[in-house]
Amino acid sequence: MPKPIVCLSEQLRQYLERFCGCFSKRQWKYFVIVLLGLVECEERKTLSGMRRVVAEEVSLCGISRFLNRWKWEPSKVAAVWAEWFRERMRGLVQAEHERQRQERPQRRGRPKGTVVTGYLLMDDSVHVKPKGRKMGGMGQHYSNTERRVVNGHCLFSGQYHLLGQRCPLEPRLYAQQAVCEREGRPFQSKIDMAVALIEQFEPAEDTHTHVLMDSWFHCKRVRKAAQNRGWDVSGGLKSNRCVRIIHPGGERNWIPLSTYAAGLSREDWQEINWPSQQGGQTMYACLVTTWIRKLGPTLLLITCHDLDQPLKSVRYWGSTKLDLDAQSLVNILAIRWEIETFFEYDKDLLGSDHYQLMSAQAILRFWTLTSCLICFLEAQRSLQAEQYLTCGDIRRHLQEEHRRNLFQWLEIKFAEGHSVDNICEQLAI
Repeated sequence: MPKPIVCLSEQLRQYLERFCGCFSKRQWKYFVIVLLGLVECEERKTLSGMRRVVAEEVSLCGISRFLNRWKWEPSKVAAVWAEWFRERMRGLVQAEHERQRQERPQRRGRPKGTVVTGYLLMDDSVHVKPKGRKMGGMGQHYSNTERRVVNGHCLFSGQYHLLGQRCPLEPRLYAQQAVCEREGRPFQSKIDMAVALIEQFEPAEDTHTHVLMDSWFHCKRVRKAAQNRGWDVSGGLKSNRCVRIIHPGGERNWIPLSTYAAGLSREDWQEINWPSQQGGQTMYACLVTTWIRKLGPTLLLITCHDLDQPLKSVRYWGSTKLDLDAQSLVNILAIRWEIETFFEYDKDLLGSDHYQLMSAQAILRFWTLTSCLICFLEAQRSLQAEQYLTCGDIRRHLQEEHRRNLFQWLEIKFAEGHSVDNICEQLAI
């Protein structure tokens, strides 16, 4: 049954009211309708699907104009939810500093400062659109899930991970240079987007930031942008990266990481545990402080699953934080998987790839609204006592609360003397 806006949960209503300054009064109504539709819609999250589950007198054309034509800035919407996240985390950060001070061993001299680290994750995700040839921003991108080049859109985004809580960052649409030239808009590469994200990102107060990325983004420009802000960087490395080897006589030469890994003996590996919710996975690692060409001093970590055939599953990682042991570095690298979970929620739970929108601006705005809702779901998830609740669980709890609110609304309407026909008209789409 479609639900009117008055059935919104109190927490969701208060959250959405924070964005009033980003929209006009009419635009804010459509903003609420779209987010309520994303919560309630169990079919494909098209404009028609979302309109069917919200009992408000709005047209499909109105929702389309809200996403396509009306003037509002996705960056302002993203700034509001980011500031809301920083406000929520301020007290938790101070509590963590105090906990570290209390547990700090008593020694002579100046005590060591406390550090609360937030992790900035970044990655891209391909949204396959095989029949969307006339959509704006459409290009050919390699999809890891399809394992081939597909027609679609490429979403570049990030996530801020702090004290176990997560906040999505503003999404961006990556388009190839030929597509940008055809549509008359400036081209920005994925590396440009990553550098801009690092330069513009505002972390929570009194925290240190550690950037995590995969091998595609781990390059000189991105690392330098992070180091200019005093941040650490960790991420995957491609096998053709060259590592510096210093021989006993002082001679130096550069060899690919794949060649270096092939020369490791069984004694060079140590057992580690790659953390996960299922209890972790036993792996083997080789850790060495070295120099990677074009990257500089690097704590190099090489991992594999089988010591009898290490090169069959070998992977390479690098970090600017040179004082870590192998297990500590693995624990940090495992956090990067959270960005994959974010993309999974965005697609499977909120249908970020269900859109049937024609302009690049409308697609980017739709992604902004799904990220806005994920920020709320993540906040509600962190407030629950049960462990391992997902955003899908929180969404189902919201649906149950909206259903109860709808029954209470119907009870009030009948008590006020409204007829069944009158109520049906109010709930009609």
